[in-house]
Amino acid sequence: MCLAIPGKVLESFEVNGLHMAKVRHGGVVRDVCLEYAPEAKVGDYVIVHAGFAITKMDEEEAARTYKLLEEMDSSSRR
Repeated sequence: MCLAIPGKVLESFEVNGLHMAKVRHGGVVRDVCLEYAPEAKVGDYVIVHAGFAITKMDEEEAARTYKLLEEMDSSSRR
């Protein structure tokens, strides 16, 4: 099973001809390739899997996903 995590695009840039971005996942910022989601812009939320943004998502859906992940984490600690 694969898990893709939403993140917010903070800035975009190019590296060796690839469309890249700094993306924040909760408190962690990572470099992400935007080649599969070229329409993503600063301020957008994207679904990221294995370092690649695979699609855009709206902020409300990203918030619901973060909430669900927090609930799953807290229930696994019981």
